[in-house]
Amino acid sequence: MRILIIGGTIFLGRHIRDVAQANGHSVTIFHRGQHALGTAPDIQEILGDRENPTDLAQLASGHWDAIIDTCAYIPRQIRLLQAAFATSLARYVLISTISVYPDDTQPGADEMFPVADLPPTANEDQSSIELYGPLNARCEAAVRTWLPDRGLIIRPGLIVGPYDPTDRFTYWPRRIAAGGEVLAPGSPARMVQFIDVRDLADWTIRAVESSLAGTYNATGPATQLSMGAMLATAAAALKSDVTFTWVEDHFLLESGIAPWTELPLWIPEPDMPGLLTINNRRAIAAGLTFRALATTVSDTFAWDRQRPAGTPAGAGLAAEKERAVLAHWHASET
Repeated sequence: MRILIIGGTIFLGRHIRDVAQANGHSVTIFHRGQHALGTAPDIQEILGDRENPTDLAQLASGHWDAIIDTCAYIPRQIRLLQAAFATSLARYVLISTISVYPDDTQPGADEMFPVADLPPTANEDQSSIELYGPLNARCEAAVRTWLPDRGLIIRPGLIVGPYDPTDRFTYWPRRIAAGGEVLAPGSPARMVQFIDVRDLADWTIRAVESSLAGTYNATGPATQLSMGAMLATAAAALKSDVTFTWVEDHFLLESGIAPWTELPLWIPEPDMPGLLTINNRRAIAAGLTFRALATTVSDTFAWDRQRPAGTPAGAGLAAEKERAVLAHWHASET
């Protein structure tokens, strides 16, 4: 197949292109040139801006069997693709997000659960972090209008693994490998969800190969995973002699700890009760599989160690702040 990947230079796009090439497909990457393609022999590279109709017209002459879009965030970007490709495109894949579900989504929500919509005064053509979920939901709607039978919408949860620039999971293997007393957030019984980028990339290409269409929640693991089990598995995988001190939500918030960013995968209760318990049964039935958590932890840590010294952390709790919060917590217990 001739596959065009919009994006394809960092993280998920990078893994998707590698899987596609390994599976024998002809791969072309379309991007703005902000990140180097890296070592990618036999992959064609086209530089351009997806917001530029002239650049899109150049792409439309390529007669692709499928486009995999890793970076559409506003509906206008979908409409521009539709205008450029008209009816000539065989298949289109949108990498969306489970953030399309509203904050009050209940645990176990499947693909039929209503998605969030923009406030009446919001501009749907203006990218916004605050409106990230609703804007992605509008992108999904545009795909369904354009290609109702040839569009595949994939909703990942948190994507983790090698080459993740955000450190939103990498913090935990790095911190656990360092040893000592580790601040663990909230309740060890709280459920968490994420997917190894390599599992997502592999399934995305297999879905394209099988002409899969429709909407799928592509998060993991296959069965429910608690925060406590995740951290314990990470410690075992890294053979790290650590102790976990579980600190209550209210204390962390009062200490000025930022959920999700300073302590990844931590969302204080009762905020967003369903975000990390999304139903992924449909994707599993369609062939989504997961490697062992210990493998994800070990491989992520191995990659992290290869990064240049001094690479700024994208997320995670500073060591000094962790020590201070733990000391305050222990003092409060006496």
